[in-house]
Amino acid sequence: MIKPGRLLLNGIRRIQLRFAEKRVLVIGDSHSKIFRHYSFIYLLPRTHFEVRAKGGATASGLATPNSKTQAYQRFRKALDEVPRDLVIVQLGEVDTGYVIWYRAKKYQASVEEMFELAFNTYTHFLLEVASADQVIVISAPLPTITDNNDWGEVADLRKEVVTTQKQRTELTILFNHRIGEFCKKHQIGHINLDHECLGENGIVKDFYMHPNSIDHHYHARRYAALIGKRLKPLIEPGG
Repeated sequence: MIKPGRLLLNGIRRIQLRFAEKRVLVIGDSHSKIFRHYSFIYLLPRTHFEVRAKGGATASGLATPNSKTQAYQRFRKALDEVPRDLVIVQLGEVDTGYVIWYRAKKYQASVEEMFELAFNTYTHFLLEVASADQVIVISAPLPTITDNNDWGEVADLRKEVVTTQKQRTELTILFNHRIGEFCKKHQIGHINLDHECLGENGIVKDFYMHPNSIDHHYHARRYAALIGKRLKPLIEPGG
């Protein structure tokens, strides 16, 4: 049964879609579902977000047709079907927090080698999307799974990779920086939120941690507000 609040929110979104000045397609992993948060109705009232997110999607897996998530096929279908003025892409958290480390161990390769594989696959995809659309890339969130956290579905899936939160954070920052440089070179929009989210202790600020300790996503309302603040001048200037 759909809750009354959800019904109301869906109704408001249908009205917003009818009068929206801009339509934005959002593709990415579970973190990109933040664009479904009710805050965006008033943060960017003239923009309608169509979110086609896939939990567990990775930058690394975009080149694998038979990947478990089928992310590339899902994103390609959305790109072929959804009318839009702009595409927002957000991937990389699963890669820097788990996949790169796991593949290095599995294939007896260096972390640097697996990092470059993820980077190259992601940037190839971004060029593909940018060949037909205006694109803005949102940086991958910093890791929130702490060193001693071995509970929760995501933590349980990733526990076979032994790395510290700070190591994963440093890799994420490097990944976001490299993607930012690539986007600048190829005139693709990029929003890097690391500066706002990184604490003095070298890991994500407690302010952005989810109230539920087993949820690896950021605090939804605060994360939505941060993205909205950075995104508004780019898609609703003067609003």
